[in-house]
Amino acid sequence: MNKKTFHIVSLGCAKNTVDSDSMAQLLIKSGYKRVANPNQAGVMIVNTCGFISIAKEESRSVLADLAAKKKPGQILVAAGCLTQRYGKDAAPDVPGIDGIIGTRRWMDIAALVDGLQDANPPIPRYQLPEAAAVGTDDHGALGVSVQGTSAYLKIADGCRRPCAFCAIPLIKGTAVSRPVDIILAEARALQTAGVREINLIAQDTTDYGHDLGLKNGLADLLKKLTASVPQVDWLRVLYAYPGCVTGQLIEVMATEKQVVKYLDMPLQHAHPSILRRMKRPTDIDWVYKTVEKMRKAIPGLALRTTFIVGYPGETDAQFQTLLDFIEELCFDKVGVFKYSFEPGTAAEPLGDSVPAEVKEERFKRLMEKQQIISFERNKTFVGRKLDVLLEGFGQGVSIGRSYRDAPEIDGLVLVKGEIPSGQIIPVRIDEALEYDLKGVAVTKKKSK
Repeated sequence: MNKKTFHIVSLGCAKNTVDSDSMAQLLIKSGYKRVANPNQAGVMIVNTCGFISIAKEESRSVLADLAAKKKPGQILVAAGCLTQRYGKDAAPDVPGIDGIIGTRRWMDIAALVDGLQDANPPIPRYQLPEAAAVGTDDHGALGVSVQGTSAYLKIADGCRRPCAFCAIPLIKGTAVSRPVDIILAEARALQTAGVREINLIAQDTTDYGHDLGLKNGLADLLKKLTASVPQVDWLRVLYAYPGCVTGQLIEVMATEKQVVKYLDMPLQHAHPSILRRMKRPTDIDWVYKTVEKMRKAIPGLALRTTFIVGYPGETDAQFQTLLDFIEELCFDKVGVFKYSFEPGTAAEPLGDSVPAEVKEERFKRLMEKQQIISFERNKTFVGRKLDVLLEGFGQGVSIGRSYRDAPEIDGLVLVKGEIPSGQIIPVRIDEALEYDLKGVAVTKKKSK
């Protein structure tokens, strides 16, 4: 086992994945080598998630598993959201953690690991300085994560929204936008590396540039990106905040070919009383009007949203409002979470009044209704052609995604035959499933 090797386990969202890859860049710059097997790593790092209960449990489980298998001389570091939120108490039942670093100072990972390596035997070290928000001094690490020919590019971190259920401001602090020139430079680097799709991520992409004094930050950034990376086929916007989808953003999505006709806008609920208790925008009329406006301006628009069921005080009637809402608006993609009680959030005084079995029943009912909607939406593509980004193949089938599918969270397009990955090819859709599509690659006719 080489002490100058490391292995990172990244848990949680795509933003954590970017942080993990950024930490890896800094460690490699400091002379460490990344290895795929944790048993062969001198340093094991778990980039934890601390957003909701199930994520915290998974983080502690992974830490405990690695700690139990730790060999003499190996170092185990707990990083990320869980450690930022709970500090030294992030995993009190997991002996064997040598270092702790929070998500606000992930860029100090090399210094932390070097310090642990220098101590013999290792003395536990905690890199948890007071920091109001995620640091902007990234030490030259790119804020990207590349997976095949698709990549995530982080444009901001933290959040200034007041959502009562959310622990992100507790964990990351207020919103901090990354400078435009750095984002553009990183996008160009991705283009040079052959990336075909860039997914822009932040806790709230529509808030991009507010702290920089930019009025239409996201729309302007998208325009600059299309000019800077003309060879990148798809630019995708994730995590838009209701009420902040501006006319300028709609125009850019409608007119710029590279900006895919897809928007992820988490709404969380549809009943004004629940939204008010969530400290979310309550103007449901705005949602109806904006969705209508977007669908009119952007033919073929794929809309994704997220809802929480079982929020404290949610009645049967209020849940029914949510069911009726998704049936009326017919979202292409829907994610559903059961409310997770989180101490320290603004929702803590509301308690956790909806029984677990009621949350589960509502979760199933909402997902079942959305499954029907998704199937009906998918059937409209049968007989049509879609461009598909191929990401793998095997057993006579290639797997990819259309513009309608964000990586990791949405459906797939299954294409007959084994076709090399990394291409974007036209596919004729001949079958619809609840979440996925099936089709055949369209071969171009040779001219005589």
